Amino acid sequence: MTGIRTQALQARDAALAVAALSTDAKNALLQAMAAALEADAAVILEANARDLEAARAKGGGSAMLDRRRLDGKRLQGVADALREVAALPDPVGQVTRAYDRPNGIHVERVRVPLGLIAMIYEARPNVTADAAALCLKAGNAVVLRGGSEAIHSNTAIAAALRRALREADLPEAAITLVEDLRRETILELIQLNDIVDLVIPRGGEGLIRFVAEHARVPVIKHYKGVCHQYVDAPCDLGLALDLLIDGKCSRPAACNALETLLGHADVAATFLPRAVRALRERGVELRGCARSRAIVPDLREATGDDYAAEYLDLVLAVRVGDGLEQAIEHIQRYTSDHTEVIVTADASHAERFVQALRSAVVMVNASSRFSDGGELGLGAEIGISTTRLHSYGPMGLEALTVERFVVRGEGQVRHPDLLAPAE
Repeated sequence: MTGIRTQALQARDAALAVAALSTDAKNALLQAMAAALEADAAVILEANARDLEAARAKGGGSAMLDRRRLDGKRLQGVADALREVAALPDPVGQVTRAYDRPNGIHVERVRVPLGLIAMIYEARPNVTADAAALCLKAGNAVVLRGGSEAIHSNTAIAAALRRALREADLPEAAITLVEDLRRETILELIQLNDIVDLVIPRGGEGLIRFVAEHARVPVIKHYKGVCHQYVDAPCDLGLALDLLIDGKCSRPAACNALETLLGHADVAATFLPRAVRALRERGVELRGCARSRAIVPDLREATGDDYAAEYLDLVLAVRVGDGLEQAIEHIQRYTSDHTEVIVTADASHAERFVQALRSAVVMVNASSRFSDGGELGLGAEIGISTTRLHSYGPMGLEALTVERFVVRGEGQVRHPDLLAPAE
C-alpha cells in the first residue's frame, strides 16, 4: 500500500497541473466527471448497497443510514451538482480590488488556488464528488479520506472521477482517495504541513476535535450544528410552524436541521400545543423546560445536555422564555455558531437578533435548511465553517482560494537615496 506521504506528494504535484488549467478546461473536466458518475450508476449503487448492508449489521439507526444512502435520484443530484459547479464563475484570477499608490505602483488583490486540500469526512458519499468538484474548479488537488461507513461507495465514485481525469490526460492523483482507514493514517496526513495546505474535517464532533487537536496544517472546523429557532411575539404562528416542521423534519440528520425551539411566553400557550401535535404526527420526540411542560404536561423533561445536543434525529428540545433577550442569552450559551432562526413580525427585533448573534448563518423568517451552499447560490458546498478564518459559513469555490497581492510598477524603489548616482 502506498504510504500517505507518498500519496500526498503525488497529489501536490498534480495540483500544479490543475492550477494551470483554463476555465474552459476545468468546466469540461467537471462535465466529463458528471457523465462518468451517470455511466457508473449501477456500480456505484451496488457499492452503496454493500455499505448500507454493513451499517444495518452494526445496528445503525435510520438517521445514520439516511446520511449514507444513495439511490438513483440522489446520485443524479450528485452528478447535477458537478454540472452546477462547472456553470459557476471561476474565482481563480479574479481581481477583488485594484488601486494606485501615490508613488505610481498599481496594486491588485487576486484570487489564486490554495494548492493541496485534505478532506477528512464520514458517512456521506456525495462529499467525495462535491469536494473533488469544488477543489478542482478552484484550481486545487484534493486528498480524500472518507470513513469506513461508506468506503465502497467512495471508492466507486472516486474511480469514476479519476477515469475522467485520465481521459483528459491529467494526473489521477489530483483526486486521491485514501483507502487506508486507520486513524494513524489521518494523524500522519494532518501533520504534513510541508505538503498539505489546508485540512477540512467534516463529520462528527469527535472526528473534528481529533483533527483540530493534532493537526500541524491549518484546519477549517465544521463543528456540530446546534441550530435554534426562536418564535417571537408578534409573529405569524402559521409561518413559524411551517419553518419548524421544515427545519426539524425535512432531513433531521442534516447539520442545518433544528435542534432547539425557543418560544416567547406571550405566544407559547397558543403555539406550543399546535407545534407539539404537528411534530408528533411526524415522529418527533420533544423534551421541554418546566414552563413548556406546564403548557404541554406530557413533554419529557429537558436537561442542559439536551440544549447542547446535536441530535441528528427526530428529537427536539423546547424552551419558553420571557422574550427576545432571554432567547439571545440561551443561544449565546449553547450555540455551535452554525445557524439560528428568528420568526418575527417586528423588524427591530429581527435586527437585534442578527446583530447580537455571531453564528455563521442567521435567518429571519426563513427555514434553517437554507443554510447550505447550494441553496445560498454557491453551488455544491465543501462544508460549513464554524471557524473564523478566511471563510465562515457555507464554503463554496471562493473559500478554496486565497487572495494575494500583485504589484505592477515602472521601476519604483522604496529608498531612492541608496541608489548609486547616475554617471
